[in-house]
Amino acid sequence: MKPDSRLANKIAGKDFIVTAEYLPQPSADAAAVKDCAEALGKGAVAINVSDNRYGVALSSLAAAVILSQSGVEPVWQLVTRDRNRIALQSDLLGAAALGIKNVLCLSGYHQALIGCPDSANVFDIDSIQLIATVRKMNEGTLIDGTAIKGAFGMLVGAAASPGLMPLELNMLRMRKKVLAGADFIQTQAVFDVDGFKQWLAAARAEGITEKTAVLAGVLPLTGAEEARALNARYTDFNIPDIIIERLEKAGSAEAQKKEGIKIFAETAGQLKSLTGLRGIHILCGGNESMLPQIIAAAGL
Repeated sequence: MKPDSRLANKIAGKDFIVTAEYLPQPSADAAAVKDCAEALGKGAVAINVSDNRYGVALSSLAAAVILSQSGVEPVWQLVTRDRNRIALQSDLLGAAALGIKNVLCLSGYHQALIGCPDSANVFDIDSIQLIATVRKMNEGTLIDGTAIKGAFGMLVGAAASPGLMPLELNMLRMRKKVLAGADFIQTQAVFDVDGFKQWLAAARAEGITEKTAVLAGVLPLTGAEEARALNARYTDFNIPDIIIERLEKAGSAEAQKKEGIKIFAETAGQLKSLTGLRGIHILCGGNESMLPQIIAAAGL
């Protein structure tokens, strides 16, 4: 079944696309999700709902449904770290039954990186195989060929790390994700625009940007301390020293937050004009209430 969502329609058109992110908290309070919906629904066509990215949190699927009921279109994130192929397909069927139309397929951070080192991982299939699974389900069957009853149609997304080297290996994984059926690709946070230009040029040369919509991730940092913590903990963050120094020089915590938004706006401004880039993905980092201010500052 052909996916039918606002994000799918945007991708099919020519408009510049803006998506953003919501990080569920370790909470059973549906009202907290609804409170974020008003800010999240302003300026972004769809909102990613993180799947236990930094530790145990409210179910990504539950949060996605609450946002949808509040008038915000979600991109449901689904990681293979915690589920085997039985659970993955079952959750996908459940999400479709609940009206979810977009899914971002991820392998997920290793559990030791999210404060859950005693948890067993699964990784029955990886993100590329999950993308292929969703595509097969869009065609009407489960992995084993069992026919799906009812309407199933999901827009399929994938993630990319522009800083992953060597570039040849990076492009190999990108090609596999597009071949598996990725309709859009959202990148990890971009801080080195010149480095991203090289990655995007390689993606253009591979024909990737013609086959799928590429959205560059941009993270508004709240301060130097956050930047250092991200660099120390996660390999897909490579925040340059010059940015950390700039945040430090801003002074107070509030001044650093304002400087972070300014850096975000500058980065987004440089990215917007790049050939082959279809949009910006705003990584809110748990600061969803700032989204309208962030979008306005960047002219998005």
